[in-house]
Amino acid sequence: MKTISRRHALCCGAVLAAGLFTGLLAAPRPARALTLRNPCRGPLPDALAQHPLLQQALDGLDVNRLVDTHAHLLGNGDSGSGCSIHPSMHQWWRPTEVLRRRAILNAACVPADEPSIDRAFVERLTTLAGGFPAGARWWLFAFDQALDDDGRVQPDWTTFHVPDAYAAQVAAAHPQHFDWVCSVHPYREDALARLDRAIAAGAVAVKWLPSAMNINLADRRCHPYLDRLAATRLPLIVHFGEEKAAPGAERGALGNPLLARHALERGVRVIAAHCASLGEAADTDRRSAPAASAFELWARVMDEPLARGDRSNGNGSGGLLLGDLSAVFQRNRRPEHWRRLLQRQDWHARLLHGSDHPLPGLMPLFSLPKLVKAGVLAEADSAPLQQIREHNSLLFDLALKRRLRWQGLALPASIFEGRALQLAASAPTARA
Repeated sequence: MKTISRRHALCCGAVLAAGLFTGLLAAPRPARALTLRNPCRGPLPDALAQHPLLQQALDGLDVNRLVDTHAHLLGNGDSGSGCSIHPSMHQWWRPTEVLRRRAILNAACVPADEPSIDRAFVERLTTLAGGFPAGARWWLFAFDQALDDDGRVQPDWTTFHVPDAYAAQVAAAHPQHFDWVCSVHPYREDALARLDRAIAAGAVAVKWLPSAMNINLADRRCHPYLDRLAATRLPLIVHFGEEKAAPGAERGALGNPLLARHALERGVRVIAAHCASLGEAADTDRRSAPAASAFELWARVMDEPLARGDRSNGNGSGGLLLGDLSAVFQRNRRPEHWRRLLQRQDWHARLLHGSDHPLPGLMPLFSLPKLVKAGVLAEADSAPLQQIREHNSLLFDLALKRRLRWQGLALPASIFEGRALQLAASAPTARA
């Protein structure tokens, strides 16, 4: 491995100190024990591609159904994409934001001085996807601008913007790998028209990040939008819990997992991004109760009859509330949550695989030793997983999840094959 330059060490060290993205200070380690920079190596060498660990990770999966339901696009608009990032990420007097941009670009293996950030990001993602067996697919996210309560666009709240048209364009250019997820803010005057255009253009889901975009699922203005989603069976991917990568409007209360009930009651399939595995939220079910883990609040709703699908068929399949496993096994999440997700086999039919690309390539975010210490990963798996990660962070993310165990229990193939989407699509809506 190349020696890490002092510049990169300072950069990534500052990222850790600032707690960017996922609150890394929750699990401090000596800086010299961390791999700070993604070396962005080329394709897997033959010996690593044939490694038993990787072969076993793929064994038993129907690769024609393999789907990553949480992958981000990013760009600065230099190709005419319409993408943008907040100007603060280029302002030297705001070093935390500059480091946020550089860390994300390194995770995506895009040099900060690349002539076209837009094109380099897609090219690297396509290269990573090409390292998988044919048939594997990724959902690429658009990301709408933040709006205020009066429906006005707020550029200063918009950390990243990826237009629907661009996400659709990238997916159309690489149909063998990608589908696309639209992102339409419900407070827009033309929200339903935009949503209908996205559906007609082939969007497979909708993505909201309420705390950053300023979206309150309890707002009555969301009702027509939610009803359209229920009628079309398009899932709504919602980031619940704390958000670090895109602070935006900073309306943390809007990320409360209990707010998912407003969409569930209208028959919408809700995918809770990251299983709400970071941060706390108000326990509004219990007067004067202290704030609770967002994960525990999500788990509470997961176990409710409507979320399980009991109203539809009585056996728990086809439930309306799902969770994706993107970012869940990062170093700052709680080991007890890792064990719970492995142990709760009754949840497995409603869980989905997601990578949160490009974050698996942000080296300090994962601690294989911590997973080993928690008892969910074999120590012998650490070295080959780290080697895979240096070549292909998406393969690393998949292989890691496939190797996790707790008391003999593992994540089933159905999670990686998107079985939850098929069950939910076949079940009647809750309002039917």
